[in-house]
Amino acid sequence: MRARIDLGKSAATLIAFSVLLILAPGVSAQETGAPPGAPKLDASSWALIDADSGLYLAGKDPDEQVPIASTTKIMVALVALDEGANLDEKVTVSEDAASYAGSVYSNVGLYPYDQVSVKDLLTAALVPSGTDAIYALAEHLGDGSVDEFVGKMNDKAKELGLKNTHYENPAGIDDPENYSSARDLAKIARVTMKYPEFREIVAQPEATISTQDREIQIVNTNLLVVPNSGYDYGPATGIKTGTSLGAGACLVASATSGDESYIAVLLDAAGDLQRFDAARTALEYGFGKFDYEPLVEQGDDFADLDLPYRRDETVKLVAAKDVTALAGPGLEVARQATHKEAPPSAKKGQKIGTVEVSVEGREVGSSPLVVQKGYQAASLWQKITYWAGGLKRWVLQR
Repeated sequence: MRARIDLGKSAATLIAFSVLLILAPGVSAQETGAPPGAPKLDASSWALIDADSGLYLAGKDPDEQVPIASTTKIMVALVALDEGANLDEKVTVSEDAASYAGSVYSNVGLYPYDQVSVKDLLTAALVPSGTDAIYALAEHLGDGSVDEFVGKMNDKAKELGLKNTHYENPAGIDDPENYSSARDLAKIARVTMKYPEFREIVAQPEATISTQDREIQIVNTNLLVVPNSGYDYGPATGIKTGTSLGAGACLVASATSGDESYIAVLLDAAGDLQRFDAARTALEYGFGKFDYEPLVEQGDDFADLDLPYRRDETVKLVAAKDVTALAGPGLEVARQATHKEAPPSAKKGQKIGTVEVSVEGREVGSSPLVVQKGYQAASLWQKITYWAGGLKRWVLQR
């Protein structure tokens, strides 16, 4: 009997919870995950955003705090570039930084006291994910202290308004206090991709870095940008892989085609190679289902303007220009038109109001509202007729 009662309670609780989910106001597919028709990717969490606007388009558990492995290094690059680091400055690799060159961590084989430029350290950290390079860079930019630099990384996360990101080390080595989320990582990548130096580095299939006495050839671990890798993707422009026992196989990927650019983040994907297929699927979904299109077109009618002293006479207010923005599944578009009272007279095309367009609550543009057809000021007879008509209605209503 006890089991039967507990089962009944559980069923009732489940039904009540389901009703609450159905009735819960203001929660869209864009906020909780993916819109209908979005791909189902084999990853613990993922996110797809529009690189231009930053709009979140699709994903799964995009705000879950998880380990992110070497995708952490994107933030190192952002801090370095934001601070205006001298990319040509030579850095002396410390013994501590060089100790990360070995079989445990991904590395480029730096030796103690190697002299390497800041740009080459960034390249070594981002292309083959050199942990030795990232520690050398963090020490240099932290005035000799890795911890000092990690503090800058956390400050930058706060500045960007990232709620689910915290750093404990610059390399993404597994640590309970080193985590982010798919959505936060997409935001970090979007901001960092604004720097041409970063875009150049992460798009390279291979590169060469130099010390004072040798050259080191490196190959990009992001197979999306490596020709003939079997996973190369024509529109791909970057960005960074990450793999660890705690984080699994991770990838931050970007792609551009025409006027569209997207960033996809895969965390704890099914495997090292599967993450590239999953990222390509997400990016293709972006290119296939979303597009920049006029959300307001020139000449669209938004209001009827009552003419002064002329009952039942109006003139249309129309958009003066197109307002173009990203549109696609699950994106909520709103158009808000406002206008002033009609002036005594107006010429065709005279601005009287504005229509503002927003997507997912973000303003994406506006257009003046203009008079579709000009009109003259009311004559004395029209004014007398207007006043007389008003007086008559007032008397009849008494």
